[in-house]
Amino acid sequence: MRKVIWKKQVARSDYEIPAHVCEKLGISPRLASILQERNIPEDKIAAFLSPHLRYLAMPEKWPGVAEGAKCLVDALLSGKKIVVWGDYDVDGITGVCVVLEVLHYYGFDPFWHLPERISEGYGLNEASLEKFAQQGASVLLTVDCGISDFKAIERANELGFTIIISDHHLPQDALPDAHVLCNPKLANCPCSELAGVGVAFFLMAEINTLLSQALHKPKMDMRTVLDLVAFGTLSDMVPLIEQNRILVKNGMLLLNEAKRLGFAALKHISKMNSRDLLTTRQIVFALAPRINAAGRMAEASMAVKLFMSKDIEEVKQIAAELDKYNEERKQEEKEMVKEALEQAREQKHLPAIFVAKEEWNQGIVGIIASRLVEKYYKPAFVFCKDGDMWKASARSIECIHLHEALAHCAEYLESFGGHQMAAGVRVEEKNFQAFQKSFCAYLKKEYGESSFDEIVYYDGELSFAEAVDYQFKKEIASLQPFGISNKEPVFLSPELVIKQAYLYGYLKNHIRLTLFDESSKTTVQVKMWGQADNFPDTIVGKRMRALFVLNLDSHSNLEEPIKIKYWNFLEEK
Repeated sequence: MRKVIWKKQVARSDYEIPAHVCEKLGISPRLASILQERNIPEDKIAAFLSPHLRYLAMPEKWPGVAEGAKCLVDALLSGKKIVVWGDYDVDGITGVCVVLEVLHYYGFDPFWHLPERISEGYGLNEASLEKFAQQGASVLLTVDCGISDFKAIERANELGFTIIISDHHLPQDALPDAHVLCNPKLANCPCSELAGVGVAFFLMAEINTLLSQALHKPKMDMRTVLDLVAFGTLSDMVPLIEQNRILVKNGMLLLNEAKRLGFAALKHISKMNSRDLLTTRQIVFALAPRINAAGRMAEASMAVKLFMSKDIEEVKQIAAELDKYNEERKQEEKEMVKEALEQAREQKHLPAIFVAKEEWNQGIVGIIASRLVEKYYKPAFVFCKDGDMWKASARSIECIHLHEALAHCAEYLESFGGHQMAAGVRVEEKNFQAFQKSFCAYLKKEYGESSFDEIVYYDGELSFAEAVDYQFKKEIASLQPFGISNKEPVFLSPELVIKQAYLYGYLKNHIRLTLFDESSKTTVQVKMWGQADNFPDTIVGKRMRALFVLNLDSHSNLEEPIKIKYWNFLEEK
């Protein structure tokens, strides 16, 4: 196991929430302390705990949205044909669906396209743009892509397209020559970390208003697409604060209802009841991979059809196919992880990991990069061959801004794009080694020679008696949805005594513990999946301390009210 340092979370501001404010809001001092650690100001607490849709920002607050909406509506009303071009991941897929739902409501039927990962690659490509131009399209709307597609945008201009780029990725120093750029990173706005589907939502909300006025038709209820917005936002791992929190919190209500046939089928194929209350973890690690499997193993357009279809038999068939592709992806991933780990073991001395194999599946390299980061806690690049180029997906750790690091190595790269935690790069064979040396040199210069220690912050000590208190669990649940920038509260246990332990599972690789908290005389049982090898054979009677989170799963039973995250055995007394 890699080194993990435990630290008490320190409040990021020096204010304290007064007792009378706690009483007014109906929150406990302990919850107030957690909110203070998350730097939620006193006047923002009510909105944080109850993020109603009325707190969403107006269109004019977002760079390019008002201008882009007017440009698209003018084109639609003048009879011009539009092509909607998205990315092949969940964020891009859901963003395209949001656009289509609004336009279909008003009777428009645009072209739409999600590139095939292997033959077309990420973003725009000239060949497909030329095809759409031949079919009469003259307006291009991108979703979750476009901000770095300089060459393709140049060709689109030559073809006479009016170009509206809707994207959320970090722009480079230069900007593409589009008519309108809708990107929250281009100017100060209410939330610079919107996902691609979030940008699409605000753009289409303004288009909804303009079309309603122009066509004298009641506005479409934009709340009906919030399930798509929440799903795409969670899947893209953006910070769950500010506007993202509002979108996701409200969208998860729809996801739980699963009125959209595609989500009902997706939950069913994932062995869930259609009305099961979902956690963000279930969405990210159970549902989203099945949608991503479309873009990784087949065609992302399948997922668009899943979410847009009103035919229950068609939806069932697509969901079953996606599940099959996901199983194939897992089998291929298993072999790739094995090969990648063999290469990574030789790079423990480096500040980043670079593994490569010509034949690796382009659709899976990003997953492998995430696995390497989980194991070694440093940036990881997983390369495969794409024609005569090496192409990689990269993942990072919280303390290293991946896009900024890549920008310092740009001279060796054919292209790159992404954000703080994830990116993609293309590099010529002749620059392959030079890029790796440059990237490592930058990390050593900026972050030092030592390896990166993972620091886990906890919110305070909590006895098991307090952990099983129903009212306190309800308060912690009010902080959901959890994710980046709004992490699940972690607590430090008192000294615990292991009273019982046994292995279970087909491979006996899981362990179940009965833990006794001497401070509150409380006994709790916990299951720890895949952790049997990390415990000695004789552990009954040993003492330990643990970092744990509360089990907020709506179906969790009373025997397992907590989940152990990390633990340390104590010296024998």
